[in-house]
Amino acid sequence: MVASQYLPPWFSVAPMMDWTDNHYRTLARLISKHAWLYTEMLAAETIIYQQGNLDRFLAFSPEQHPIVLQIGGSNLDNLAKATELANAYNYDEINLNCGCPSPKVAGHGCFGVSLMLDPKFVGEAMSVIAANTNVPVSVKCRIGVDDHDSYNQLCDFIYKVSSLSPTRHFIIHSRKALLNGISPAENRTIPPLKYEYYYALLRDFPDLTFTLNGGINTVDEVNAALRKGAHHVMVGRAAYQNPWYTLGHVDTAIYGAPSSGLTRRQVVEKYQIYGDAILGTYGNNRPHVRDVMKPLLHFFHSEPGNGLFKRKADAAFQTCKTVKSFLEETIVAIPDSVLDSPIEEAPRGREDLFADVHDLLPPPYKAREQEVLYAY
Repeated sequence: MVASQYLPPWFSVAPMMDWTDNHYRTLARLISKHAWLYTEMLAAETIIYQQGNLDRFLAFSPEQHPIVLQIGGSNLDNLAKATELANAYNYDEINLNCGCPSPKVAGHGCFGVSLMLDPKFVGEAMSVIAANTNVPVSVKCRIGVDDHDSYNQLCDFIYKVSSLSPTRHFIIHSRKALLNGISPAENRTIPPLKYEYYYALLRDFPDLTFTLNGGINTVDEVNAALRKGAHHVMVGRAAYQNPWYTLGHVDTAIYGAPSSGLTRRQVVEKYQIYGDAILGTYGNNRPHVRDVMKPLLHFFHSEPGNGLFKRKADAAFQTCKTVKSFLEETIVAIPDSVLDSPIEEAPRGREDLFADVHDLLPPPYKAREQEVLYAY
């Protein structure tokens, strides 16, 4: 596929481990036709070692375009081979994870956010990835790591990577990462958001494209960021934990396109056809009903009957062997008024989220020549 045939990634759903799998992306695409979707991170080694079973990890339906594959790794040969293997699946972009703070990834794995401490390697890695694919490449990173958290240090990273490789797109999670002492979940909340760093990058690197990520929960807030000049915006957990009201407004409110017009009942009916078709196709009876239905457990977030639906789901997981039978046991908990109503007005966002951001910008970055020489 050619990414340019799609509308720009003004709104994308963040790559989230154990969440943005094929099942979730299928549900997401039924709700929004234009949001850009990301896979969960796949280690390059996983792709290589699973060559005989790649469909389980890389296959997706054509309807999921536009879609980005996120890979992780710190071995150039493995990154090259994994990218080459992924080409057959026609992703629209390849993204390298330089932002995950999990100890398994950034610690023992020596990749994820720890790669921000070695921009020369990231530049080499992005060159290798780009050399083995015909689609655009990008980097997802934090604004810093531990004490390496000044704006100039972030700019040094961006400057070196973009100077050493064809990378022209960076997704910026506007928090730094703390590698010791706090959990990945705490790394999403404890380090403060610094949106001013993101907007300063737009000023200091006008030839690059940047996507803003971190702390943005509604379409209203996405539009607020775009009005302040953000190129693109990425939303994470809100798009998973409240998919109907988050994704359901993307096409109209962000892209000015028509709504799909589907009700929640119609989305569930379409998802059931997908679910029953994919059950057991990975081997060893996987995926199970529980795997396929996991993203649907958030589909009725805060609606009447949601609690009863989840309790019925817990019981149905024990006995149901098909998605159809699961839904027959559980969907009765949701009132017809919820299932058959068109989507309501989008939740309001925080109006002051970016109010003073341009007053907080750090001083302009001036690339030091020795930084480039060091990078080479």
